[in-house]
Amino acid sequence: MFLNRIKSKESGILLYGITPPKIQVEAQRVIEIAEKTLARLYDLDIDALVVYDVQDESARTTEERPFPFLSAHDPFEFAKDHLHSLEIPKIIYRPAGKFTQDELSIWIDDLVSHGFFPVFVGVPAPDFVPITSLPEAYAIWRNHQENSAVGAVMIPERHAVLNDEDQRILDKMSSGVSYFISQCVFNVDYAKRVIDDLTKTCTEKNIELPTIIFTLTACGSIKTLHFMEWLGIHIPEELKAEFRASENILEKSVDVCITIAEELINYCSAKGVPFGFNIESVAIRKDEIEASIFMTNKIGEMLKERGIRK
Repeated sequence: MFLNRIKSKESGILLYGITPPKIQVEAQRVIEIAEKTLARLYDLDIDALVVYDVQDESARTTEERPFPFLSAHDPFEFAKDHLHSLEIPKIIYRPAGKFTQDELSIWIDDLVSHGFFPVFVGVPAPDFVPITSLPEAYAIWRNHQENSAVGAVMIPERHAVLNDEDQRILDKMSSGVSYFISQCVFNVDYAKRVIDDLTKTCTEKNIELPTIIFTLTACGSIKTLHFMEWLGIHIPEELKAEFRASENILEKSVDVCITIAEELINYCSAKGVPFGFNIESVAIRKDEIEASIFMTNKIGEMLKERGIRK
């Protein structure tokens, strides 16, 4: 079970991440999308399904968004109403700052009653004044800490600039957070730097390490590559050049993700950091979806071959 693996700090956790259908999609089409999603997921050996909350981050930067923003269905409602036949836990992202404490309390009660788990995320723009702070959201969640686990986001790119992601992680751990799902990793050195500083800080303060789950995603086009950068994902220049020169950018990106996974398996195992992977599938193109399924199976096999995943 996902909860037991988190609480026991077992490495090898495997997640799969999706976004809900766009809000403009008609009800019958939402049902069809859910059925296709379920058909793909039934045979996947994963511990939980991540369902993202889609936010408009345009105010975060002056750079033009490569793809137009379209609102999506509520991730909890979509998972509860359409994905219930998939008998694994659902991890639901929620921007806590957009809701009152009473609203969050009701939401968490409902979430936990369905066996789902929350990941609270920050606000989409620096000038947005949160209604409820993240510490307040975690305090509400603690009413369920005996039979639940709360996650948070880890951003290697932020650590490369501010050099404080390890302290942010510790601050959230003090509020009850036990696992962290990273932003998509294409710069493995950034991810390793967070691990280095986190293990050092935890050792100095005699604090048990949290579980770090690294997000990996395939990239099917140059435009998608630009969008990832717009989202704040750092892609090293030499890797961007390789993508641009590749005859099949999707295949190249899958190879890169598998290599990154192997590096992080070795690195975290050597450091004694409990870890896992979240394979993200947020595209609508069939070949990109199939690539995400391949990556999930491949990384699962790698973890089993190493005796990390049972």
